[in-house]
Amino acid sequence: MSSINSFREQRKKEKEKEFSSNNLPKRHLIGRIWRYIYTLSTFFGILILAVLLLDIVNDSFGYIAISEKVPVATLSADGTPLEMMPKSQLISILKEHLSKNRIKTLEKAKPLDELTEEELIAIIIEDVVQLQIEKVWGLYDSIFRKDEINAFMAQELPEATLTFTHWLDRAFITSPQSSSALYAGVRTAIMGSLYVIFITVAVAFPIGIGAAIYLQEYATDNWINQVIETNINNLAGVPSIIYGMLGLAIFVRVMAPLTSGALFGYPSADPNNGRTILSAGLTMSLLILPVIIINAQEAIKAVPNSLREAAFGVGATKWQTVWNHVIPNAMSGILTGTILSISRAFGETAPLIIVGATTYITFDPDGVFSKFTSLPVQIYQWAARPQDEFRSIAAAAIIVLMVLLLALNTTAILLRNRFSRRYQ
Repeated sequence: MSSINSFREQRKKEKEKEFSSNNLPKRHLIGRIWRYIYTLSTFFGILILAVLLLDIVNDSFGYIAISEKVPVATLSADGTPLEMMPKSQLISILKEHLSKNRIKTLEKAKPLDELTEEELIAIIIEDVVQLQIEKVWGLYDSIFRKDEINAFMAQELPEATLTFTHWLDRAFITSPQSSSALYAGVRTAIMGSLYVIFITVAVAFPIGIGAAIYLQEYATDNWINQVIETNINNLAGVPSIIYGMLGLAIFVRVMAPLTSGALFGYPSADPNNGRTILSAGLTMSLLILPVIIINAQEAIKAVPNSLREAAFGVGATKWQTVWNHVIPNAMSGILTGTILSISRAFGETAPLIIVGATTYITFDPDGVFSKFTSLPVQIYQWAARPQDEFRSIAAAAIIVLMVLLLALNTTAILLRNRFSRRYQ
């Protein structure tokens, strides 16, 4: 009997070997085909990303034709440049060309006598000379079609000045919004985005981790918890605009006394209007909460049960096991999910517009109860305008957004790696 079994085993091994040798070339061919498919997919993805980045860079640099509504040469009888004029003459020019109301507005911010010559010249250029952009060219045209641009300037815009500019400069980062693309900046939008994302993380991260710990470590396998987990998975795929409508109904209207700051005596708060940074942050926290919960659950589930059993074996309680062993070992996966969630929230536009992000605002937020805008909203507003110069500063703002997003992600990744090394 044993000889029969051994014979069968030998025949089985011979057939498996024969089958493997006959199918080996075919399997190798299939493997090569899929490898080529993966390589081409990666190549096309990188190519599309490169084309997108090149298009953004092309719009962020290039020549512009600028004209002066009031020529600088006409501001003085002898044609003295503004840089050579004394302070008293610069003030006289402002008082001569600006209305009394505009002078009063400038005096409220800072008396003219206390302004420096550079500040006075900047006001004269913006309010008196009033530079206007006549034509915009991208970087590609500016490099390879310079002769055509010069011919166009000589024929169509002989009195305008051709200047090569890069919209992304220090002034663009530090200036507030303006109705003129020459003076518009993203400082207010950057501060609004950082305020919103800080509130979003501060609210969503602890709640999401707490929910994941309960569902994975403490919840029993009954129909109630199954319904909860199913709904969380469904909420992760809900369009972001739905969360914006939810935030509008709850945080902006129902909870307006709280989110507007009227409950805390915030100055100029409207108890019936909660369109503030706090409402935006709470809305975005709802948006990313399901993603954080799902990723945290998967990270906690990946911790081996032997670690829990070892902790129980030495007398640790359930909470001690979770706090001292499960969470530290799952922290890397938890922070990875949080990074992805922050990236999504940082680039969202639709929920913020519905909740009440202002598309034009010139003052910086001073707290969570302030009116606000954000970088994605500002980019959307500029890109929707018909003037070419606003599309150029929208491209520059996209670069700022990507740099900020990379900086936030890099910081989060460094924290994740630190926790990973610490608890391995």
